[in-house]
Amino acid sequence: MLKNKSCLSFLIVFTFISIFSFSISIVNAQIPKDVKSNLNIPDSKQVQIITTYDKSTLIGRIVKIGEQEIQFKTEFGEITIPIQKIKSVEVVPISSIKGGIYWFPNPNATRLYFAPTARMLKQGEGYFSDYYLFFPGISYGITDNVTIGGGISLIPWIGIDKQLFYFTPKVGLKATKNFNFATGALIIKVPDSSDDDSPIVGILYGVSTFGTPDGSITAGIGYGFVGSDLAEKPMFMIGGEKRLSRRMAFVTENWILPGVDQPLISYGMRFMGEKMSFDLALWNILSEDIFFPGMPYVDFVFNF
Repeated sequence: MLKNKSCLSFLIVFTFISIFSFSISIVNAQIPKDVKSNLNIPDSKQVQIITTYDKSTLIGRIVKIGEQEIQFKTEFGEITIPIQKIKSVEVVPISSIKGGIYWFPNPNATRLYFAPTARMLKQGEGYFSDYYLFFPGISYGITDNVTIGGGISLIPWIGIDKQLFYFTPKVGLKATKNFNFATGALIIKVPDSSDDDSPIVGILYGVSTFGTPDGSITAGIGYGFVGSDLAEKPMFMIGGEKRLSRRMAFVTENWILPGVDQPLISYGMRFMGEKMSFDLALWNILSEDIFFPGMPYVDFVFNF
């Protein structure tokens, strides 16, 4: 059995990783880049987003590069932009431009609500999450195919020895444009009891995601365990997400648990920015005898 000190050490390691990565990203952001070296003429499947020092944003394609200026083609025609006025140039897929507006990537594509999708964090990517305010956590991409995460409950009216610790490793086994498969675990150190050491509990799972980060279905199967004892029957999860606008998506996550007759369902909205997302949803049991909408659910995720 794990002891409190080892769990605290684990949390400290993850906190250090996130702070270190976040600090590196800040330092990199402060290093001036040679804009001219990033200027190129994109192919037909790409568009460019140019940001100038006067905070203007232009969407289109570079069609000619000169010594002091460029020719930039937008939907309104070609314009000349002095290179010294360009702050940054970002190349994005043409599919991310909808109605002349840039739709940034889904900032929370690796999770539904509680359940993970089969998508992975890229190497060096990470996020800080918080569920119901009292359950913060951190996840980090060790490689493109290996993500580790963990967290601790921070319930203020109980002592540290009564808090819950969890660990969430995930390994990506298959990744294509419209299909991902991964396996992983949720490992929980429940609070200490007065009788004996508290057990390690959790779920071992496999999960598949079909579609893109803006519209997909995720299905998974998992086996619960307590210590070395594995459940005889599996649990099933099916969910999905559909992006409705640049900053909003609909998300649902639904579970069939062994020994429970009624499925556990959830549905709600995800509000998104370029680096963070905020979920508001409702959980309920699918039953004819229950009429109220459900128990509120809230979380937020910040990428670094």
